[in-house]
Amino acid sequence: MNQIIEAIIEIPMGTQNKYEVDKTKNRIKLSRVLYSKMTYPAEYGFIENSYAEDGDPLDILVLATTQTFPGCIVDARVVGYLDMVDSGARDAKIIAVVDADPRFETIHDINDIPQLQLREIKLFFRTYKELLPNHDVEVREYHNCEEALVLIDKCLKNYQRRQKK
Repeated sequence: MNQIIEAIIEIPMGTQNKYEVDKTKNRIKLSRVLYSKMTYPAEYGFIENSYAEDGDPLDILVLATTQTFPGCIVDARVVGYLDMVDSGARDAKIIAVVDADPRFETIHDINDIPQLQLREIKLFFRTYKELLPNHDVEVREYHNCEEALVLIDKCLKNYQRRQKK
């Protein structure tokens, strides 16, 4: 599988606003504002035509040097994923970098990302829903690029199977 995949960005890095694509009306809507003063540490979105274990498209976090905007399509180079459980359901986050940005030309696997940045991402996901009632998030471990590509392939096939029903 190709390491470059299109990411549909819903939430730009540096914001507290959580936007979502309203698939029935085909537009972007403000879902909520984060309860804490934290901001998203990277561009956040999903992989189109995928179906993850939580019943949503597979999430993707794209490391970038500048913000994009909700609805932007980004060619993202997959480098790994963060395994998580959110309210009892597995909720993996693919980790990628903006492929068109030369600042990321040496990053091809999760181990190429600075440890401080990986710790910041884990901290964000451990705490971003902490003030929400009835939300329990468990942040697990990072997995490498090869494992991320296997997960993406599985979620793409899950989507295709669901479409045939």
